Amino acid sequence: MKVKPIDMATVHELEKACYDVRHELLTLIYNIGMGHLGGELSMVEVAVAMYYRYLNFDVNDPHKPDRDRFILSKGHCSETLYTIFSQLGAYSLEYMVENFECLDKSKFGMHTNRKYCPQIEVSAGSLGHGLPIAVGMALAGRKQKAPWRVVVMTGDGELGEGSNWEALMSGGHYQLGNLVLIVDKNKLQMTGTTRDVMNNDPLDEKFRAFGWDVRVIEDGNDMLQVCQCLDTLPEPDPVTRRKPIAIIANTEKGHDVDFMAGNVKWHGGGIAKEQYDEAIASLDKNWKERQSKWQ
Repeated sequence: MKVKPIDMATVHELEKACYDVRHELLTLIYNIGMGHLGGELSMVEVAVAMYYRYLNFDVNDPHKPDRDRFILSKGHCSETLYTIFSQLGAYSLEYMVENFECLDKSKFGMHTNRKYCPQIEVSAGSLGHGLPIAVGMALAGRKQKAPWRVVVMTGDGELGEGSNWEALMSGGHYQLGNLVLIVDKNKLQMTGTTRDVMNNDPLDEKFRAFGWDVRVIEDGNDMLQVCQCLDTLPEPDPVTRRKPIAIIANTEKGHDVDFMAGNVKWHGGGIAKEQYDEAIASLDKNWKERQSKWQ
């Protein structure tokens, strides 16, 4: 999808969208009582940039044949996508709360489920499944000579699953020019730091060894850096064989909520009223500080 070169007015608009998404996301988690806020907050900038600017995707017509395919392999962070779809007009916050994991009318779940939420491309929950599915979709796109791109987001802790490395090997071998992998590298997982649980660094060197074109975003929570990286993506080409692209986005778990930022405690769970109020106050403070730098 061709886009105009990034300018600061657009960056500021996307930053405002990130603030709105985080605000509604916190409100959603407070109301439903459970989420994975750490990883959901870390991926906001990249996900907002994709859905608001770079993906050929319409939340009100999510099955159109020529759409880009976005797969959230770290499917436990589904609420970020639900919130983005809500902000883009697919449904309301109240509708999400009323229809979240209800026995009789569930539309939204803790993990992404395409059966109930039509904007979801792939059901996910068991980590390590998204990238192999993305490789299969990219191969199907090649066979069909289809114009769309496949984008898959994984977590860095998720890369401990061996199926990802089989998919990386396959993507490099088949030189899938219509495939983009984004790693939300927030450096934490459920039980500790990724480095301590199962160190996978240096990711860039490993991806290159598997035949991928690697891009690194030094701060994946800086919208300008995110857009500058995504602006360099070539047009998807299902036929020409070239290296698939891997983007390593260095992010912060729990970003923009001070007491959650970089805190492994906030991998999963709910938030009490006092924590919700503190989180919103922190979000508002950081938003005002960011706005002051625009002058």
